[in-house]
Amino acid sequence: MKNFHRLEEHVLGIKLFQNTFLFLCGSMLSISAYSQQDSLAIIKVLEKEGLTWRMGDKKAHGELWKEQPYSRILVSTADGKTIDVPTETIINPPSSMIGKGGFAFHSNHKMRIDNNIAWVAHDEVSVGTDGKETLSHEVRFLEKFDGNWKLVGQSNHFYNHPPENKIDTTSYIQTVDVETGRIETVLTIDDHFEAPNWHPDNYLIVNSKGKLYTLDLETKDLELLNTDFADQSNNDHGISPDNQWLAISHNDVNDPSPKAYKSAIYVLPIEGGKPRRVTSEIMSFWHGWSPDGKRLAYCAERNGNFDVYTISVDGGKEKRLTTAEGLDDGPDYSPDGKYIYYNSYKSGHMQIWRMRPNGKKQEQLTFDENSNWFPHPSPDGKWIVYIAYTSDQKQNHLFGKQVKLRLMNVETKEIKDITPVFFGGQGTINVPSWSPDSKKLAFVSYSVN
Repeated sequence: MKNFHRLEEHVLGIKLFQNTFLFLCGSMLSISAYSQQDSLAIIKVLEKEGLTWRMGDKKAHGELWKEQPYSRILVSTADGKTIDVPTETIINPPSSMIGKGGFAFHSNHKMRIDNNIAWVAHDEVSVGTDGKETLSHEVRFLEKFDGNWKLVGQSNHFYNHPPENKIDTTSYIQTVDVETGRIETVLTIDDHFEAPNWHPDNYLIVNSKGKLYTLDLETKDLELLNTDFADQSNNDHGISPDNQWLAISHNDVNDPSPKAYKSAIYVLPIEGGKPRRVTSEIMSFWHGWSPDGKRLAYCAERNGNFDVYTISVDGGKEKRLTTAEGLDDGPDYSPDGKYIYYNSYKSGHMQIWRMRPNGKKQEQLTFDENSNWFPHPSPDGKWIVYIAYTSDQKQNHLFGKQVKLRLMNVETKEIKDITPVFFGGQGTINVPSWSPDSKKLAFVSYSVN
């Protein structure tokens, strides 16, 4: 869905428009045989068209369209009006019209492909940066030029959310390819899920309402992970370097401390089992494994201040690495073990830092207006991904804010956006979520209704 600001609205013949729309949809139901390769290519074009619009990439967006003498774009609004949008407005939009962020989620694709012409019908849920959904039925018209599918027209029919289908939170578990920029949706679920870890056996580990789940990336099956008594785990969990263990942060209500929240760090077998407690003191929130699997890095509150600590995976005495006033959080080891990356408020603004594993040579890496959190080095050591709140959140990392994922080149320190601005924050990417080959990241965006 696009926001067509400052376009001339024409109250056209609604009945004629709807009859035409229904005729086209009916035609597509009698789908002839078509190339699987073409159908996948078309879906990628539609995904990229929505993403480039939201990212504000005018050039890439325009390259997905080709205006023809018969091109037309019709939009039917939920209140019964239609807008006849000039094709040029979509192919070469004003800068103020695009780059507004959010995501579009497509479903129920129906296609008819005849040689170099294709009709595609699908449903779309467009989620704005405020987390609100806009619903539409869409028909897209494409042609193949020099072997590449391009859009030549479309018809969008928007409708109101059925009251009986309204829910509190929808979680969109997604992946982004850091090379191509393609964003894919793994699972859409009407509940609050957080913080994906990516296991080499092609599944994710996520948390929801105190419990851990595995999500098979091929079958999309979501299954409860056995964590025995630990049924109040938060979104600070992660997989050991040998892929055999899972660290979790569990609220131990039986701890004698008078603190209101009693998070302690535990480890358990990756396939599930009874957790073993590692940290004796609370509050402790896991964030990273050392490359040799012998130490854990975490954020802990001691005497009212949150700092970065490490501890042996077998427990024992913890080592404090940061001492500045203000929050130090999100520590994650580089794959070569030379650095711990973390976020810190020590400069008076939340930014990304790194230090040696003994706490020495603390170095600030980002210097912008965003509030930057949770840096995660890629397994090949080439990249750092982190979440950027687009407004100053002080020392908070709340849910329901405007955020984006950014990628830093470790060697050059160059930074680029790899997602549009979207509705997320707490739960989006708290923990390491790289694919084992360093090509993709898993994250979660949300909508609320």
